[in-house]
Amino acid sequence: MKTLLIAFTLAVTTTLTTKAQVYIQGGLNLANISKTEDGQTEKNNILPSFNAGILGRFGLSSMFDLESGVLVTGRGSKAETYFNGGNDYVKSKFNPIYIEVPLNAVVKIPVTKSTGIFFNAGPYAAIGIAGKSSGETKIGPLMSTSSSNIKFSNDDPFTSEQEDAAYDKLKRFDFGLNMGGGIEFSHLILKANFGLGLTKINSTESNNEVNEKNKYRTVSFSVGIPIGKL
Repeated sequence: MKTLLIAFTLAVTTTLTTKAQVYIQGGLNLANISKTEDGQTEKNNILPSFNAGILGRFGLSSMFDLESGVLVTGRGSKAETYFNGGNDYVKSKFNPIYIEVPLNAVVKIPVTKSTGIFFNAGPYAAIGIAGKSSGETKIGPLMSTSSSNIKFSNDDPFTSEQEDAAYDKLKRFDFGLNMGGGIEFSHLILKANFGLGLTKINSTESNNEVNEKNKYRTVSFSVGIPIGKL
């Protein structure tokens, strides 16, 4: 993981200090977490969130490129359980915010002189910085609500031990894969992306390979606006 983080840092530094095509990005995240051993999510748990940041492409060739940058992105999930004929319920959601550094390979296919389609895939690393969790319960005439800031553990991701782990904390570091594509115009980029988390988000879980439960699954739709070359 240490080598991966160094590679991400070098990619971002190179992107922002060479003649890279830079664009700002913003859009909608449909966030969820996996609930089954094979990595599937339960229905109706999607949490709308956001993504925003700055990305750059190195300009390697007309058909192939590398892309990196920095994004602020929302993850999480929500759950709603109804009973007693739908009159009573328990609702909960958590919405952590991460700073994400992606490193994507981009394959570009020209369609016209100023328009093309592209496909992207590659790893990402992310660090949790903030977020909220909340809940609402209704049983008969009684209703209660709760809200708290999300806590992140200060575990060292380069060791096997789980320092500062607790059941009410998330892991601060998340690693995963991005895959997606879109349409690129001369002054606009339309993107769709799927983020496949590879890290179990609960801080007490040290083995990410036991099964595919409790990992982020995030679908994103974004708009990019080129702002020039650096």
